[in-house]
Amino acid sequence: MPDLSYKTRRRLSLVVLLVWLPIYILIAMMVLSSLPRMHIILELIIYVFAGLLWALPFKFIFKGVGKADPDKAPPKFLDDDAIAYEKANRNKMPE
Repeated sequence: MPDLSYKTRRRLSLVVLLVWLPIYILIAMMVLSSLPRMHIILELIIYVFAGLLWALPFKFIFKGVGKADPDKAPPKFLDDDAIAYEKANRNKMPE
């Protein structure tokens, strides 16, 4: 699949969830309601399968979206310099 940046994958995942998923749900409900009434367990299995099927084509978009941006540098805290200075000078004798 195409190699997309983290930001692009996040935006596409939002579009998929807000646009494609409701459309898919309506289509699945229309198709399944047009079928004759089946046993409740069979209907449940079909609905579970249909509920998982929508995400398969978009797996490459959702992969890693919930994690931190790998291209972005980790945030630097204000205390990092003070802690590093203290660690470096911990064993030195005062003059």
